[in-house]
Amino acid sequence: MKINLPNQITIARLFLSIVFMALLARYEVIEERSKLLDGCAVLFIVAALTDWLDGYLARRSNQVTSLGRVLDPFVDKILVCGAFVLFLGPGFVNREGVNVTGIAPWMVIVIVGRELLVSGLRGFSESQGQSFGASMSGKAKMWLQSTTVPIVIFYVAHPAALRHNASVAWILPVMVWLTVVVTIVSVVSYLRRAKHILLEASLP
Repeated sequence: MKINLPNQITIARLFLSIVFMALLARYEVIEERSKLLDGCAVLFIVAALTDWLDGYLARRSNQVTSLGRVLDPFVDKILVCGAFVLFLGPGFVNREGVNVTGIAPWMVIVIVGRELLVSGLRGFSESQGQSFGASMSGKAKMWLQSTTVPIVIFYVAHPAALRHNASVAWILPVMVWLTVVVTIVSVVSYLRRAKHILLEASLP
């Protein structure tokens, strides 16, 4: 079977995601390996940009496939959820026992839980013959998450930059909280869209 170009880009993004997570997992905040994090940020940004590229090419050339519809969101979840889970790892805990990312465990639970729930709703809806594409809140959620991850990485990699420019210190907590809030809003949006399908399926 020949894999078209958009799907080839998606598969390449999967490999980029794996390399990104492997490198991010090696980070130790006590060693201050800023170059490692800079490399991770570049990999993440490239991977996130290819998400837009493969979708654009698939629509423009009319090459939207069942493989792409399954693989593309799967890779997105691996990339984003993997990053947030790794941010809770011991490598991001300083000598005082504080996680330097500013991300709390419950926030990651919300982000990962949302992806599991929406994936389940999408799979169920499509099994009932109902389309369940991304909503505006879902797209905003993905954009925010894809922006917040490299911001977190930059702030951890270059803490001295914050000490010399305290006026930008607010960006990290604002982006983290905004990401969590929009993630929750997108869950409500998807639940409303799926409500009538779930109600119909529950009828005898």
